[in-house]
Amino acid sequence: MSDLTQLTLTEAVDGLKAKTFSSEEITRAFLGRIEAANPALNAYVAVTADKAMAMAKASDAKLATGQGGALEGAPLGIKDLFCTEGVQTAAGSNMLRGFVPPYESTVTANLWRDGAVMLGKLNMDEFAMGSSNETSAFGPVKNPWKSNASNAELTPGGSSGGSASAVAADLCLAATASDTGGSIRQPAAFTGTVGIKPTYGRASRFGMVAFASSLDQAGPITKNVADAALMLRSMCSYDAKDATSLDIETPDWTQSVSQGVKGLRIGVPREYVVDGMPAEIQALWDRGVEWLKAAGCEIVEISLPHTKYALPTYYIVAPAEASSNLARYDGMRFGHRAEKASSLNDLYETSRAEGFGKEVQRRLTIGAYVLSAGFYDAFYVKALKVRRRIAQDFDNVWDQVDAVLTPSTPSAAFALGDKQIDPVTMYLNDVFTVTANLAGLPGISVPAGVDSGGLPLGLQVIGKALDEATVFRVGKALEDAAGFTGKAEPWW
Repeated sequence: MSDLTQLTLTEAVDGLKAKTFSSEEITRAFLGRIEAANPALNAYVAVTADKAMAMAKASDAKLATGQGGALEGAPLGIKDLFCTEGVQTAAGSNMLRGFVPPYESTVTANLWRDGAVMLGKLNMDEFAMGSSNETSAFGPVKNPWKSNASNAELTPGGSSGGSASAVAADLCLAATASDTGGSIRQPAAFTGTVGIKPTYGRASRFGMVAFASSLDQAGPITKNVADAALMLRSMCSYDAKDATSLDIETPDWTQSVSQGVKGLRIGVPREYVVDGMPAEIQALWDRGVEWLKAAGCEIVEISLPHTKYALPTYYIVAPAEASSNLARYDGMRFGHRAEKASSLNDLYETSRAEGFGKEVQRRLTIGAYVLSAGFYDAFYVKALKVRRRIAQDFDNVWDQVDAVLTPSTPSAAFALGDKQIDPVTMYLNDVFTVTANLAGLPGISVPAGVDSGGLPLGLQVIGKALDEATVFRVGKALEDAAGFTGKAEPWW
């Protein structure tokens, strides 16, 4: 029953509860599709077929008695950043290759509590550092989409490229992902899927391999907005094991999706019109404004004056935190250990040189530099001050608007290898997304159109802290107006 893989998460959950099909049937269908497509797409780094079938069988037993959780029997993919008990978690790095956690991340534990089935671990940029999924030690992920104008293999975005590719190619119903500067929303935009980063602290970071602790946040990549609301509800919870976890109730966002947007005030920030923005991106943004007007929203032009400093601020704060978090991987306490070394210092140096890829090494070097004596105040402390100003910019507009509308990315998906030569060009992919991370705000990317090559483009909605409900409402309105039903034509 290969058509089962075409279902949305919501449709699958409803079908399982109605006993239209079993969890074993839909799980087997996904495993078959993964076997056929993954050699070309490289979305999965590990397929846990035996575990998946055992979980599916257990779910079927619950469903047979009318029991089961919110995701009972639904097969999902898990980004390789989330620790999974008994299953390798490498975070896309040689440094952690072979690491099998003896514990479960809180996010995945929540999913298993609600009955989800794990199909396997999804590829990602090494330690979540990248915007194209080309820094993975397990090789690049391929976007299931291709341009009408070229046969070039395209990036699915990063760092959650495996998650986005797998959802877009129907290799899972939905997938976990993580977002430090746009790593959920950018891949979603590149693959015609939906991705949401919730408010910082909504989802526990316990059991997530750390990149930048004050920025990292878990979220889902799904086929539509309703699915994102359903899955995010399961992923989020208070967790005493995470000091940044918010001790608040997780709402039922599935009830918010269909509430409409009439009367909402939507901000359009003038600073997001960046130099060199493609006309197609501007045109899509303009269409988004008109769609929301037609749905009954009031459009308000706003100013977020410190936006122009967001990227440099992010690329100081994030590497600084990464250099601290990844210091533990020294070949002695944690991580890969070099086989040959002439001294203790040589062991440290060789282990880290062998374990970390070039992009991770680059960011760790930047982080160590901005935290070093003589530069700490000049760079890191100043960046923290600017970060506070960026957050204040949003605070200053919330009495005028209920949400903010922007493009998700400055372009459609680009060819693998196109931007590897110049790291700064690659970093510019995050220009529209990093502000939400720096301010700790929720943001969603919704597919809203295609470029001249037929590739997906996304629109982003940023909301107030803890107001994911409004973000989902606006996202659903955009989804309905855009009517995006595009699917990648299988080339794999």
